[in-house]
Amino acid sequence: MSELPPCPKCSSPYAYQDAAMLVCPECGHEWIEGEAPADDEPQFRDANGNVLQDGDTVTVIKDLKVKGSSSVVKVGTRVKNIRLVEGDHDIDCKIDGIGPMKLKSEFVKKA
Repeated sequence: MSELPPCPKCSSPYAYQDAAMLVCPECGHEWIEGEAPADDEPQFRDANGNVLQDGDTVTVIKDLKVKGSSSVVKVGTRVKNIRLVEGDHDIDCKIDGIGPMKLKSEFVKKA
């Protein structure tokens, strides 16, 4: 019987094989043997494909209507110190003159 590798997530030596997958009974992580471990952190990308990080400055590339208001975030508006969050609108920010709001990363580019 071959020796199975330890869990790449928690290093538990008790991994077992279930069909083509290896499973860790301690943390529940599943992986394929020999496959490079994937990062659990999602990567957020702007409209040009650049990776975004917390604290970046971005520029809006499209006029965006503010829901529940008659104001508009104009093209070229710079947004400083963004915070990335999980969800449909993945950027939390504060825009001068408008206030706190959420944006989609597909409508911004890294400045």
